[in-house]
Amino acid sequence: GKGRGSKLEGLRRRAGVGLEGITGRLGCQSQKCPEAQDRNTARHGRRRSEVACPCVNVSRPLCPQEGDAHTETLTEYEAGLRQRPPPRVIFQAGLTSRRRPRGCDRGRQRKQEAHSGQVRGPWDGAQCSVWPQGAPSSYDRLNPASHIRSGSSLSLQDSKGFHVGELVWGKIKGFSWWPGIVVSWRATGKRQASLGMRWLQWFGDGKFSEVSADKLESFVAFPKFFNQASYVKLASYRRAIFQALEMASLRAEKTFPLCDTESPEDQIKPMLDWAYGGFLPKGFEGLKPMENSGNGSLNQQVLDVALTECFPAAKRPRLGLCKANLHAPPLRHCVIHFIELFHSLSLLPEFCLSCGKTRVATFHPLFEGGLCQTCKDVYLEMCYMYDDDGYQSYCTVCCGGREVLLCGNANCCRCFCVDCLDILVGAGASESARALDPWCCYMCQPPARYGVLKRRHDWNIKLQEFFVNDNGQEFENPKIYPAVPAEQRRPIRVLSLFDGIATGYLVLRDLGFKVGQYVASEVCEDSISVGVVRHEGKIQYVHDVRNITRKDIAEWGPFDLVIGGSPCNDLSIVNPARKGLYEGTGRLFFEFYRLLSEAKPKEGEDRPFFWMFENVVAMGVNDKRDISRFLECNPVMIDAIEVSAAHRARYFWGNLPGMNRPLCASGMDKLELQDCLEHGRVAKFGKVRTITTRSNSIKQGKDQHFPVIMNGKEDILWCTELERIFGFPVHYTDVSNMGRGARQKLLGRSWSVPVIRHLFAPLKDYFACE
Repeated sequence: GKGRGSKLEGLRRRAGVGLEGITGRLGCQSQKCPEAQDRNTARHGRRRSEVACPCVNVSRPLCPQEGDAHTETLTEYEAGLRQRPPPRVIFQAGLTSRRRPRGCDRGRQRKQEAHSGQVRGPWDGAQCSVWPQGAPSSYDRLNPASHIRSGSSLSLQDSKGFHVGELVWGKIKGFSWWPGIVVSWRATGKRQASLGMRWLQWFGDGKFSEVSADKLESFVAFPKFFNQASYVKLASYRRAIFQALEMASLRAEKTFPLCDTESPEDQIKPMLDWAYGGFLPKGFEGLKPMENSGNGSLNQQVLDVALTECFPAAKRPRLGLCKANLHAPPLRHCVIHFIELFHSLSLLPEFCLSCGKTRVATFHPLFEGGLCQTCKDVYLEMCYMYDDDGYQSYCTVCCGGREVLLCGNANCCRCFCVDCLDILVGAGASESARALDPWCCYMCQPPARYGVLKRRHDWNIKLQEFFVNDNGQEFENPKIYPAVPAEQRRPIRVLSLFDGIATGYLVLRDLGFKVGQYVASEVCEDSISVGVVRHEGKIQYVHDVRNITRKDIAEWGPFDLVIGGSPCNDLSIVNPARKGLYEGTGRLFFEFYRLLSEAKPKEGEDRPFFWMFENVVAMGVNDKRDISRFLECNPVMIDAIEVSAAHRARYFWGNLPGMNRPLCASGMDKLELQDCLEHGRVAKFGKVRTITTRSNSIKQGKDQHFPVIMNGKEDILWCTELERIFGFPVHYTDVSNMGRGARQKLLGRSWSVPVIRHLFAPLKDYFACE
């Protein structure tokens, strides 16, 4: 070090440059110093007297002066390439006037977070280091005025509001807005919240998270942040909403009339109406915390508040023959009514098989009995909702149940809840069913009366009537066009929106129609490739449906048939993150409605005009009724299981002649899975579950078996076999080197060919055929 210092001193004398110039060019060697990085990057000398490195605490002047007693020592120190480490600063617990560099604070916090080993719950916010209870954070030690303690609450100095005890909506990444309460850091047992942050305790599970004040909103904004989709799907969200409204009603001294039923939906409805109305009469003032609210945390009494969960619950873990939930609700309050029914079966149609109410709105589609309006709406939504194992998500009788028994018949996908068996069939029926392996459900057993349950002999017809008669709104019957004489028929002109793989064109050609023009709107390149290759360029592909204008319709038209089926991702209740009809891809329905209105014949035009819109059955009742309100007709439900080897229930709106006529298979339809397989392959099942874009939808049964046996081993369905199941020609999707996964995605979004053939067949009386 001395040698190098002497050499540098000599250079200083010869060049006439001060020591500070040399040390300025060397710069600070600390990699964490931003000033040092700037200097090293710029490669220019800078006077140490102008910018001091914050990483070195130098108490004497950086530039030596003549006659300074420390000049020689400083020269040796700063001339060395290996500089002295910065002084060690010891931080004592408690308030102190010392300041620690902010960057070091963040580094220490990250290090503690990485080694804290704390397990974060699903509603915890940012991971934080764990301090001993009562120990303030480093920020608060360095900034004693950052929080002013007043009693047991804190007055925050960042002017962002949300004091301890306030009810709020909070948002953390990956989750929707969730109700919570601002709490003191002492209630968490952790450190104090950082500047601009708040500690929240979430309703529902009572966990704590540190959340930015910018991600908080007042609980008064209930209509804006309440998530209907999460409320329907997540039991934890329903519990959180109920607890939050319970605390809000206690603070506002709001009382609600006693509910006549034990239905949780009826219990919480007045509270939801009160919240949507702005928490009147007190409003925001009524939700403020009480003076003696303490640290604002939820007491155990509030956390123990639980709404009886007989709403359809979330997915349930599967236990062999039985799907179960550890927190099963008590038996329905209608047990006494059903016991009376054993003695007077003539009263059965007057009772709801699902809840036991005496006011029924319609018949039960599968068993003798009825359904009330509430249970009917639930049944419409849940009847065709399936789990990943291929079974119905909810009970065949009540479309609910927290513990269900799966039918052991390989070709049946139904399940029955334990409550329905013990109440409707008889005490101990569920235990008897558990002892049987396999157990066949009451839809597969021979027709007979099992307690109260008796399967309808015409249940398949009644099931279709159940969906057809869902007249939430009454509409005028669609205009019926008289058949056109054969000599006056002309080729059909079609506008196909969301065309997919040209199923509509394929069916029209199979039926022998002369297609004058087929204009298709599609954005998927793979789907367009299939249509172009298989139909030899006879389809006119146009741009995105959202970009089609009135001028385009007038230029391409007139059209005789408008068809389409908008994406169902944000409409299907199977998707927990769905956005509904008015957000996401759900809004594309209104594009169909807009273009349908443009394509309809104008006043004075007397020509046949037909249209059809398709979407998934497992959608919310409100979404379905909104679609019906815009299209001014009710849908018909058609399940492809009647004409193919796979389940595929869909809603169809339209004015096609005879849409609601019974679905009958033709000689060319392949009704069994074995009929769709290649040579040398054996089907394990007669029918398969609904095939979607997901690869695991091919697996069958509660044990997730592959549906085919080949050379003594289980195997998946080949693409050619999938095409036969949907009714397409073999190798129809085998274009442009697409893989199996891509081809299954195309098929999973397509229509069933036999179903579309069934719907289009009556049009032969109106348009020219070959």
